Amino acid sequence: MQALFIGQAYIDVTFLADSLPTGDEKAIARDYAVSFGGNAVTAAFCCAKLGGKPELMCSVADDWLGRMFRDMAMQYGITVHSRKVKESSLSFIMPKGGKRAIVRCRDDEYLHPFPPLTITDLRALHLDGHMPDAALHYAKACREAGKLTSLDGGAVRSNTDELLEFIDAAVVSERFCQQLGKSTGETLNYLRSKGCPIGAVTLGEHGTVWYEGDGPDTILPALDVPVGKVIDSNGAGDIFHGAYITSYLRNPEAGWSDHFRFARGASTHSIQHLGNEASLPTADDIQSAISEFPEKAA
Repeated sequence: MQALFIGQAYIDVTFLADSLPTGDEKAIARDYAVSFGGNAVTAAFCCAKLGGKPELMCSVADDWLGRMFRDMAMQYGITVHSRKVKESSLSFIMPKGGKRAIVRCRDDEYLHPFPPLTITDLRALHLDGHMPDAALHYAKACREAGKLTSLDGGAVRSNTDELLEFIDAAVVSERFCQQLGKSTGETLNYLRSKGCPIGAVTLGEHGTVWYEGDGPDTILPALDVPVGKVIDSNGAGDIFHGAYITSYLRNPEAGWSDHFRFARGASTHSIQHLGNEASLPTADDIQSAISEFPEKAA
């Protein structure tokens, strides 16, 4: 097991439409995609697409959506450590104008304790904050064992403050900063205060601000993708996480500037495609994105 990803699993239904109907109205979508979803889940699939060997601990129900999810994971060679719920979680996603509206149906009432796993051969752990008991348990164990621990801080959750004490790479969102009531710089200082050796705030089209060790805050600009090529930004952040984990697995001695630049190319590729599965990049796709698009002004 090279990497373990822990989070909430979804089936995503993504569709392109000009508007949502109300009342007794109907509308026809121009296109749609059905795929796996969830923050750490999508990151795991990205890692698998790029040649990694991830394992995934996530919610799984014994229903037809759950069977669909397990089949998707099998196609990518991902070992799933299921934590049973009554029904699968489902997302309806409408991308438009570089943004995305989401309606989620989530079951996170776990019917059993999280599975106990051996982490001897594990090299990296990535969490999205869901399944908080498992996240905290494995973050502590991996930190003690010297394994890389990574957090997708898409939102502030009930145990985020405690969890951060065991995180090496904390990559959080603009929403995370807003929930803390802090600026980007103040959030990075907060991550430093929690003992995170690597911290970053992703700002979408405005790039990423990050630090490594005792270094200063550094801006990594986004790549300049023409508006007409942006189809679906949903999942781009999750693919960013999966790509930097893969880059770390390939070359753990490299600096995080290299890992984040690789991840930036992955997310740049992803926003040009509809749905999570079509958005997953190959290594060649990432290099093509890096070569094709210049950096935006910082």
